[in-house]
Amino acid sequence: MSIDRTRAMWPQIATAITGRIKDGTYPPGSKIPSVVQLAAEFDVVNSTAQRAMEAVRAEGLTRSEAGMGTFVLTPEERDR
Repeated sequence: MSIDRTRAMWPQIATAITGRIKDGTYPPGSKIPSVVQLAAEFDVVNSTAQRAMEAVRAEGLTRSEAGMGTFVLTPEERDR
């Protein structure tokens, strides 16, 4: 995905992550790339990638486990 650097980057990254969850690139239960990995992929600072991850989490699509990473919620987890 190409980032439009004339617009805020974190929403674009959040949209890309959400799209990957919805299209199955990141299937339910899978671990998604770390903030550091996403920052490198999209060529942004870590705080921008972190803000994107927070937006995806706020949508109810992921959960984070301290020291383990961020995972895509399964349908069962979403129904809770």
